[in-house]
Amino acid sequence: MSERTGQRRPVTFKLDDPHVVVLERDEAAARPARGSISITPEAEPEPEPVLLPESPDTPPVPARKGFRWGVLFWSSLAGLILLGTVLGAINLIGDLFARSEGLGFLGLTLAALFVVASIVIAAREILGLARLATIENLHRRALAAIAADDRKEADAVVRDLVKLAHNDPHLARARATLRSHSTDIIDGADLVRLAERELMAPLDQEARRLVSVAAQRVSIVTAISPRAVVDVLFVFAAAMRLVRQLARLYGGRPGTLGMIRLMRHVIAHLAITGGIAASDTLIQQMVGQGIAAKLSTRLGEGVLNGLLTARLGLAAIDVTRPMPFTALPRPALGDLVKDLLRKRDGGN
Repeated sequence: MSERTGQRRPVTFKLDDPHVVVLERDEAAARPARGSISITPEAEPEPEPVLLPESPDTPPVPARKGFRWGVLFWSSLAGLILLGTVLGAINLIGDLFARSEGLGFLGLTLAALFVVASIVIAAREILGLARLATIENLHRRALAAIAADDRKEADAVVRDLVKLAHNDPHLARARATLRSHSTDIIDGADLVRLAERELMAPLDQEARRLVSVAAQRVSIVTAISPRAVVDVLFVFAAAMRLVRQLARLYGGRPGTLGMIRLMRHVIAHLAITGGIAASDTLIQQMVGQGIAAKLSTRLGEGVLNGLLTARLGLAAIDVTRPMPFTALPRPALGDLVKDLLRKRDGGN
């Protein structure tokens, strides 16, 4: 634009015209030569900072402040118990040697076997927890790779997924298919979906079968058991066994601590997704359709326990599965209800 502040008629010119002069902002006050056209570039406005809104699904986690006295309490208590156990074992072995040399060596051998077994069990628990953490991390990375459509991250996710499933002989063909597509030109999100279709499809089918069998078993046993205590114990044992089977199916081998962690995640998942409410709604639909009216009270309780077990199994699939449901359909509770009622009709 020209340095003149007054209004003037618009003119046309070429940029390579020698009469066109580009002036800086500090030179705009200078008077240009007669017959020339002066242009002063305008300064670009500085961009205003944009505040990104926080996602409603991920509430901010407040940082912990202060000293964690709970950790100190349990650590010191565990240390005292361990010291007391070691001192008690040493005194016991000393008393055995005082009574008889053979008893002393027997006690020393048993103590050595106890220490070795404790180390092996601790190592297995640590490896089980690490494997569960790897599966959870792989699930998050797969979601991030699909959202960002990152091919490099998708390749890393697929490699880790193949490594996780390398011991399963039923997935040998799927692993070979994924290796054959490793050099193809595929987007990151499509590569993750391809890996899910190839590797997770047979596992999802087996997981659905395990959940259906567990729900049917719980339904039958709780329908014929004479005591409510037996029902509770059997349902608890069946739920633990189902979660362990699903974890092993998808690549996790949890120990005792791993099972505790898995059950906590499964119950939290049920609370978040409203699994119990969904089961209640389904039962109300069954009652409204007159299906439950054809069953006796005990059979109705058995069907309800089977449905709750099936819902628990579906939540366990979401927790133990190393990949999210993006390319494959999520198992539905209605399909398992059909299997359960079909089995019930066949049994009657």
